[in-house]
Amino acid sequence: MKINVEEIKDTEKEAAFVEEVSEINEALAITGVVDYQFQAPVPVELRYYRLGEDLLFHGRFDGAVRGTCARCLVEYPFPVKDDFTFVMKPASATEADGELGDEDLSLSFYDGDEVDLSPLLREAMMLSLPTRPLCKDDCRGLCPRCGANRNTTECGCRDDWADPRLEVLRTIKR
Repeated sequence: MKINVEEIKDTEKEAAFVEEVSEINEALAITGVVDYQFQAPVPVELRYYRLGEDLLFHGRFDGAVRGTCARCLVEYPFPVKDDFTFVMKPASATEADGELGDEDLSLSFYDGDEVDLSPLLREAMMLSLPTRPLCKDDCRGLCPRCGANRNTTECGCRDDWADPRLEVLRTIKR
């Protein structure tokens, strides 16, 4: 979503648009995230206004994602909803101030006649994903011996199985 900087006034405006799923999934692939795929275009609600030279954007997105469980490798759908806030300063503000401080690291900068919110939105969407994909909190995963999904079947493998290469360690006395 690109917005002309001159159209952003002191009074708040609203906009609604859709982020394309192909661009979001491409951004996920570029960053090496392979456990998640967005399933449909993501609707975005946006409110924005100007405060001096700073541009402020507030909004919400609501998407459908398919994840691959890290324990059992089953694909599962889940919703991703989150609110976001972006503050953008003109790029010339960094040149005038010199170095960036810690408080400036959460800011974004714009240059030119329009701002493109899509990269910031894709980043916010990626950050809203869980750090570890799990189909459910108590997922039992796969059996390390036979590979059966322990959530759906009881494989009958012994739980006390030990790696024979480590058997020599059992002889060590404390």
